Amino acid sequence: MTGQPGLPELVASFAAALHDAGIAVAADRAERFARAITVLEPVTTRELRHCALATLVCDPGQIPTFDAVFQAVFGGGIPDPAWQRGQGRDPSRSTAHGATAAGAIATHGLSTVDGAGRGSGQRPREVAVPTVASDVDRLASRDFAELSADELALLAAVMRTIVLATPTRPSRRHRAAPHGRRIDLRRTLTAARRTGGYPLRLRRFVPRTRPRKLVVLCDISGSMQPYARAMLQLLYCAAGGARAEVFTFATRLTRLTHVLRRVRPSVALDLAGHAAPDWSGGTRIASCLAEFNRRHGRRGMARGAVVLIISDGWDAGQPADLAVQMARLSLVAFRIVWVNPRTASPRYRPLAGGMAAAWPYCDAVVSAHRLDALHELTAALADRSVRTARRPPSLQARSR
Repeated sequence: MTGQPGLPELVASFAAALHDAGIAVAADRAERFARAITVLEPVTTRELRHCALATLVCDPGQIPTFDAVFQAVFGGGIPDPAWQRGQGRDPSRSTAHGATAAGAIATHGLSTVDGAGRGSGQRPREVAVPTVASDVDRLASRDFAELSADELALLAAVMRTIVLATPTRPSRRHRAAPHGRRIDLRRTLTAARRTGGYPLRLRRFVPRTRPRKLVVLCDISGSMQPYARAMLQLLYCAAGGARAEVFTFATRLTRLTHVLRRVRPSVALDLAGHAAPDWSGGTRIASCLAEFNRRHGRRGMARGAVVLIISDGWDAGQPADLAVQMARLSLVAFRIVWVNPRTASPRYRPLAGGMAAAWPYCDAVVSAHRLDALHELTAALADRSVRTARRPPSLQARSR
C-alpha cells in the first residue's frame, strides 16, 4: 500500500537513530537485524530488543546508548536510559529519528509494547512484526492434491532433510567391543601368540545391527495420483528412501526400485509413469498384494521388514480377499504402516470395504497428506513396537 512503510523502512529508521546516537551501524548489520525479525518473529519488545542487540551492537559499552535509542523508538520496556544519566551524544537528533520510526510502526499497523516498564507489573502487549513467508512455508500446509508439479518440485529441498529411518535388527556379523557378552575366540588366540600362547586378555564382540528393510507399495490409481507423486518424490529425496524397495500398483504390480535410483526427482516421476502402464487406472489391492506375497514377500523381501502401503483403501475386489493377504503379510513383516490421506479429516471412518478389511492388520495408519504432516510418517516407520495382528478365520483354518 502506498505511503505505508514496511520492515526495510522501519529497520533503516532505527539504524539511523543508532548512528546519530554514536553507534555505527553498517548496512550488513541492518540486513541481519531484518532477517532476524523475519526468522524469530518476536511478539514483545523484549524479544525485539534481543534481536536488535544481537545483530546491531558489537561493544558492551554501547548497550546503555542502545537501550536509550530503543526506548525512544519502540516505547517502554528498558528502564533508566543512558540519556537520562547524562550519557550519549545528542538525544534530540535521535529522538527525532525515533519519532519517525515510531510513526512508521503505527502506520504499518504495529503496536509498541511494555510501555509501562518492568516495574509496573502489567503484562506486556504483543507487537506484530511484518514477516515474509517463503514459498516452502506457504506450501508446507497445503494438501499434496492441491499442488502442481512445479510446486511439488519446490518441496524437494525440504524433503532431502527428512530421514526415513527404520528400526534396527541384529546382523549375523559382529564387531569388537571391550565389554561384549561373547568371547571372540579367534582374536583372543591370535593375540595370545604375542604372549607365548597365554591368553592374558580376552577379546569380546557384540552383534552388529543394521536397519530393517523398507518395502513400499504405492497406489497409483486415479484417486491417489497426486499423493503417489509426492510419496515417490519423498522416497527419492529423503535419507533412507533410496534403500527402499518400491512397488506401485493399481490393476497390476510394478517394481520401480531400479527406476528411482540415480535420477533427478522429476525424471524419476516421469520414468515411474512410463514403467507403470496402469498409472491413474483402477485399483485391485487384494490381487496386487497377493502377487507381491507370492513373488516377493514370502520369499524373503518382506521378512522382518517395515512395509509401507500408500492407498486410500478403495478396492475393486472382495474385502475378505484383502484381509487374507494382509494377514499373510503381517506374519512375515516386522511392521505394516498404512498411509491414507483421507484419514486427515476428523470425520473419517474406515467404512470403505478395503480399508475396513486392512485396518486390523496395520500397526499404524497416518495421513501424510501434506509436508508438515510427514513427521507422523517418519515416527511410525521408526517405531520399534509391534502389534500382533489377528488372523481371519479362513487363514486360521488353513494353518491348523
